[in-house]
Amino acid sequence: MSHITVLGLGAMGSRMSAQLLAAGHALTVWNRSPHAVQALIDAGARHAASPAEAASGAEVVIAMLRDDEASRQVWLDANTGALAGMVPTAIAIDSSTLTPGWVRELGRRMQERGISFLEAPVSGSRAQADAGQLTYLVGGDAPTLARCLPILQTLGSGVEHVGALGHGALAKLATNAMLGIQVTGLAEAIAMLERQQANTSEVLNAMAKTSVWAPVFTYLSSTMVQRQFEPQFPVELMEKDFGYTLREAGSNANAPTLAAAHAVFQRARAQGLGLENMTSVVQLFRAEK
Repeated sequence: MSHITVLGLGAMGSRMSAQLLAAGHALTVWNRSPHAVQALIDAGARHAASPAEAASGAEVVIAMLRDDEASRQVWLDANTGALAGMVPTAIAIDSSTLTPGWVRELGRRMQERGISFLEAPVSGSRAQADAGQLTYLVGGDAPTLARCLPILQTLGSGVEHVGALGHGALAKLATNAMLGIQVTGLAEAIAMLERQQANTSEVLNAMAKTSVWAPVFTYLSSTMVQRQFEPQFPVELMEKDFGYTLREAGSNANAPTLAAAHAVFQRARAQGLGLENMTSVVQLFRAEK
């Protein structure tokens, strides 16, 4: 079994860590705030006081962080960054949702230190993370992926190599953009049905028998109809990802549909829904709002 470090113990990082422990790996963890650490310590993980300390001696260092800024600080901080603690034989994996430009820059910084680097953002919810059924969208070279494959297969049911560094980020942003568009479209349709006093559940059941019904619609529509907005993918993270995606598109004019969906999530954040599940945007369109 490998000595693995996980940096960032949010909703996904903590679940990935639990899967690695269950698979028998020696695990060191670090998190900016201590609240997520204790359960993993109780399960057998070692806690480090800084990313550099956490990375020291690790064969593989995995980061699951909020954004480019957090990734830069955790990897490259001159005093506490993980890169400073890594040995040249180690592998760095960043599974955060990042911009392609930052991924490529981070890859160059890793190369300068002789560290193999893979970007491996994930698609999947907390339930998939609990079950080890995430899908990895990998960017990087094939030899590094081959070295990492046993670990990624512990955490995911699918590992898709989409190209060079930066292409994984593009794949993840495109995936989330399509999800966000589906969320906003379905939210508007459900609010319309409710406003017209249709039997919303019956209409949705009928729609589910047509070719337009995507697999994720069952989950999305049920949370909207039942008003269950416990965060699986919070509004604020979807809004962040749309911002990154539009940056890659070059302008709103190049991606007007993405820009319109982004505006919905911006509006939801402004109305205090940032920490709610992404499907809570349906509240913006309901007649009683």
